[in-house]
Amino acid sequence: MSTETTAPAPTGPDSLSPSAYVDTFARDNLPPAELWPTLEFTTPELQFPDRLNAGAELLERAVDRFGEDHPALRTPDGIAWTLGDLRDHTHRIARVLTEDLHLQPGNRVLLRSPNTPLAVACWLAVLEAGGIAVVVMSALRARELAPIVAKTRPSVALVDHRVIDDVWTVRDEGAADLVVVPVGGAGEDDLVSRAAGKPTDFVPVETAADDVALLAPTSGSTGTPKFCMHFHRDVLAIDATFGAAGLRLRSDDVVACTAPFAFTFGLGMLVVFPLRAGACALLTDAVTPPALADLVESEKVTVLATAPTAYRQIIKADKLRRLAGLRVAVSAGEHIPTGVWTRIRDEIGLEVIDGIGATELLHIFLTTAAADAPRPGSTGRPLPGYRAAILGDDGEPVPDGTPGRLAVIGPVGCRYLADERQFERVENGWNITGDTFYRDEDGYYFYCARTDSMIVSSGYNIGAPEVEACIDSHSAVLDAAVVAEPDPDRGSIVSAFVVLRDGVPATDETVRSIQDHVKAELAPYKYPRRIRFVDTLPRNSSGKLQHFKLRQSFETPADQEARS
Repeated sequence: MSTETTAPAPTGPDSLSPSAYVDTFARDNLPPAELWPTLEFTTPELQFPDRLNAGAELLERAVDRFGEDHPALRTPDGIAWTLGDLRDHTHRIARVLTEDLHLQPGNRVLLRSPNTPLAVACWLAVLEAGGIAVVVMSALRARELAPIVAKTRPSVALVDHRVIDDVWTVRDEGAADLVVVPVGGAGEDDLVSRAAGKPTDFVPVETAADDVALLAPTSGSTGTPKFCMHFHRDVLAIDATFGAAGLRLRSDDVVACTAPFAFTFGLGMLVVFPLRAGACALLTDAVTPPALADLVESEKVTVLATAPTAYRQIIKADKLRRLAGLRVAVSAGEHIPTGVWTRIRDEIGLEVIDGIGATELLHIFLTTAAADAPRPGSTGRPLPGYRAAILGDDGEPVPDGTPGRLAVIGPVGCRYLADERQFERVENGWNITGDTFYRDEDGYYFYCARTDSMIVSSGYNIGAPEVEACIDSHSAVLDAAVVAEPDPDRGSIVSAFVVLRDGVPATDETVRSIQDHVKAELAPYKYPRRIRFVDTLPRNSSGKLQHFKLRQSFETPADQEARS
């Protein structure tokens, strides 16, 4: 597969093909042309036709290739859908959207649900009907949902009946035109009841390949969500890159992923990639890492994707051998510590695929699966179809071995919905990921820290993830997070929030033991000068640490007022 760079495709609103959308909201709110990233389509797999509906391409092509009796989705509690079942549910829901709810091409549809078969059908139905999917986490409350609704202006909300109350509240308090439809309940107004009598045939809307299909909110690891505008072709581009060259699913695979569909990592792993390969997705909801290991064994999962935290906690629960049946394991969301990676390799012979992705680029673009051979500690190389660089503050590439800002160009790029922060993520055509990396002389990329997680203390640059990994390796520690705490003498100090294992006392002696452990393993200036013991750490539903919440604990009243 060629990775040579061809001339970049024209970018910007003026380069788009004729839209199929009656509602012009999405194109009206694209960033201005000068703030678009460069887009490149450098492999045969990334050549797409002008007219393309991603929902139809995923679902209808899967039925054609693998047959309607082929397994598609299942759950631990016994639900099992074939591709034919998924197609029939999707088509009925699409008819409800267009015939009963009068969805017009280009309208937005809010989707809020745990990972369920019905949620998959709803997402596919929205795309086939020409709608734009806005998928949000079930855990969000009304206060968090209200600005999402105000920003994306959905006309319909399809909401799992178990998590619908907050959406009713948002509608009643300022979104009177929003049509809210429960999903999976017992009422006559429920989507399942509405769809039951509908025919199972539906003709998908012939959308443009560059019509917006998704408004994907950022995960919240850095505060207020931004909405990433992804086209129909983008949905297929992530399979033509990570799916084809990194994951390489087979039609007999069973895939599990802990991320919700609201995170594009979960959407790719549980919907896009399995449908393209004919694999079956095992859908779970809010499962703990030890219980996840049990499910992998009992459900004969062959491909698992989760965050490094889950792998670490599976190891600490002494359940790593329950993953021995895996063919492929993927780690994303945070850099996987070298110790965790080598422990999994040495104990069960599984080399975890590490990767970095971003909601702004829809999925993984840099991964160990793209490297000639795994190199412990490295995140690998760019996938075919992507190229990367390490940039200094002046926007120019830095020498190999020098930390800098990771920048990426590929077939998918950052386009925020009417957001002034677009300029922070695109620079001279490059997508700026917000991560500090360095590249070695062999072209392998090594993660240092999130750009906003680099602690500068007394002139030293200290990567918080490195200190976290060291603290995590202490026998008394269950979980840890490290952030910069303002300090009048040093500018900042390394400050740690630590969850102790059961039975370990939260004493000064334990503090000194952890500090001494870090001093023994890392350069002494990196040790945490302050340690706070806490019961839990703030994480989003995919397990990603929310460092910004910890940093907020250091804010003065004036800081809090400025941020609000």
